[in-house]
This record gives sequence, C-alpha cells and structure tokens, in this order.
Amino acid sequence: MDNIVEMRVSNLSFFYGKTRVLKDISMDIYKNKVTAVIGPSGCGKSTFIRLFNRMNDLILNTRAEGSIYLGGEDILSQRTDVVSLRRKVGMVFQKPNPFPKSIFRNISYGLEVNNIKNREYIEERVTRALKDAALWDEIKIRINDNALMLSGGQQQRLCIARCLAVEPEVILFDEPCASLDPISTKKIEDLITELKKDYTIVIVTHNMQQAARVSDYTAFLYLGELVEYGTTEKLFTVPTNPRTEEYLSGKFG
Repeated sequence: MDNIVEMRVSNLSFFYGKTRVLKDISMDIYKNKVTAVIGPSGCGKSTFIRLFNRMNDLILNTRAEGSIYLGGEDILSQRTDVVSLRRKVGMVFQKPNPFPKSIFRNISYGLEVNNIKNREYIEERVTRALKDAALWDEIKIRINDNALMLSGGQQQRLCIARCLAVEPEVILFDEPCASLDPISTKKIEDLITELKKDYTIVIVTHNMQQAARVSDYTAFLYLGELVEYGTTEKLFTVPTNPRTEEYLSGKFG
C-alpha cells in the first residue's frame, strides 16, 4: 500500500534577518511513520521542525518562504490559526519541561485551556494519555504529587502524555533523549515506535544509531540544505549522495 502524505514541504526557506538558514527544502512527511532529521549541530534541524507548528514565529526578525501543507492547507499562511495548528502538531522538547503542578494538572491543563469542562471526560483523557505514554503504572498512586518530583525520564514521558492529551495528528520530538540515561532513552524509543500506530512523528536527533533504530524515513540536513531523504534503511546502507556517506562514516560533523 502506498504511503499517505501527512505533511508536504515545498520550496521551504527560512531567514534569520538577512541570513538564509534553510534553503529550498522539499519533502513529504508520511502518515503513521517516524521521520528522523539528522545532521551536524547548527545545520538547521530544530529550526526546520519548529516551522511545522510555527514555533519560530516567537523569534523576532525571522521569516519563512515556501509552503508546508497539512490537511491541504498551507500552515505558513497568514490566515492559519496558530493556536489550532499547535493542537494538531504537538511538540516534545529536548529538556523535560513539566509545569510546577500536580501530575494530573500537567496533563489536564491543555484540555482545560481548550474550554473542556467535563470532569469525567478530563479524567478519562488524562488516564489514557498517561497509559499511552507508558507512565500510568509508575505514577497512578501519586497522580496528585508535584510533577517536578519525577525522574528525568518520567518527566519526559509526562511531557509526551501532556502532548497526547489534546489528541494531535503530528508529534515533533526535538532531541527528546539528549538529557536522558540509556534506560530512559530506550523507554522513549520504544514509546515512539508504539505511538506511530496512531500518530505521525518527526524526530530531530544527533544520534545516528537512534535514527536508525526508530525511524522509517531519514532526512539528512547540512548547512541548511536537504542533502538526501529516503527510507532509513536505504539512506544508512546505500546513500546516493557522497556527503551523506561521509557524514554517516564520521568524516565530518
């Protein structure tokens, strides 16, 4: 069966002031697949995926050119409802960032700010999100404890649960395991593999082994350009661009 396109990036460029940091990127993001974005530090990976939910709007003196389509609409359009977009495209950051509230309130908060008031529904969504984030069994007897009491790995899964609670279509992971130990990293990787059954996932990672383990497709960015994009298996075993092969073999980066 052909892959279904969830998001389509077309001739995308991005500027900090007059400096162009992303250059004419075009690629498709496929539904219910994990797409990894790899490349050396400073190549534009995080800037790239933050365009998918307009997080770069928060940075002064920046602008994007080109298009990113989600559900047939160009999300870079001035007409886009950015609040609605961020419900559809959730994000998990490099460093866990739980709110200084209870575990329960961390998850329910997104529902409450979207004017959902049905307590029974909120409790159901919180429980489901924590189960889907593989955290429920570890915290169910202390769900009213402060989330800051959780370990780093648990905090990151809490942030994933917070994202899941509002039922997005796409989840962006920006170096989600960078600050975690190997055991917590494996839990997050296993979780990503499980979540793609229901969500489309894009992950930025500096760890090429992680990209190889969790992703179906991989994009290699270098100096703001998309050097190569294809199935992870093909890109890692028989890359078509010499620069990809040089990066994967450690000759630079």
